[in-house]
Amino acid sequence: MKIRIGIGILVFFTLMALVGPLLLPADPAATSDAGLQGPSAEHWLGTTQTGQDVLTQIVHGSRVSMGVGVLSAVIATVFAIAVGLVGGYFGGAVDEVLSVLTNIFLVLPALPLIIVLAGYLPQRGVASVAVVIAVTGWAWGARVLRAQTLSVRRRDFVEAARAAGEGPFRVVFFEIMPVLLPVIATSFLATVVGAILAEAGLSFLGLADLSTVSWGSMLYFAQNGQALLIGAWWWFVPPGLCIALIGTGLALVNFGLDEIANPRLRTIRQPRRPKLATAIPEEARS
Repeated sequence: MKIRIGIGILVFFTLMALVGPLLLPADPAATSDAGLQGPSAEHWLGTTQTGQDVLTQIVHGSRVSMGVGVLSAVIATVFAIAVGLVGGYFGGAVDEVLSVLTNIFLVLPALPLIIVLAGYLPQRGVASVAVVIAVTGWAWGARVLRAQTLSVRRRDFVEAARAAGEGPFRVVFFEIMPVLLPVIATSFLATVVGAILAEAGLSFLGLADLSTVSWGSMLYFAQNGQALLIGAWWWFVPPGLCIALIGTGLALVNFGLDEIANPRLRTIRQPRRPKLATAIPEEARS
């Protein structure tokens, strides 16, 4: 049930990002005289202070926010796989060096590091922001994959692959990695959530490309326009709700994958016991 609801939410936002801009081809940055109008038949989600349509910004901004999340998660997951699997399989000095590198990034506070790195970016486009988020978000996934690799590398099928003469990297990426795909998928989904939140945080602080419409930049301009104080709830609630919903969908899919990979996490419903008919005493019958 969890994974179905999560997949439904993700399918909705994926279709919004892919098909939505084709259905609403208007420029999301286009201004008009209809400033700070509430939801109506003409503007379903109202307008901003400068007359920009909020629904159009939500639809077009989904591409940027989700694109940054997926791209940074792909980069971080690839790096986590390389570091975690290689270190866990080879052990020794290789594992020590990679573990020290992983621990350094685990100790460093992620958000301040992202802010510092983003401040030195010459260009704050989608790819640049995604790389910065990926650099700070791969370490915990590498740590989990290393621990799993340490427990898998001594299993019979790995020993059989070594005895058959397979090379170490083939054993790592063709024998061990397929076994860890549920863990990798879980790490990927969690990284997507963190990346979307990080992009929204950077945009809200004004450290991303504010000329590109995203859910985070919408929150930034809503905060600058004092939308909360003037009661323009339609300006900041929709982007915040979208971020919360897509995070919920990814978390539900993540929980579902955990239950598939580990059946002990599944909730087993106890069958209902049939009610026993109570015997009526003879005194009551008479």
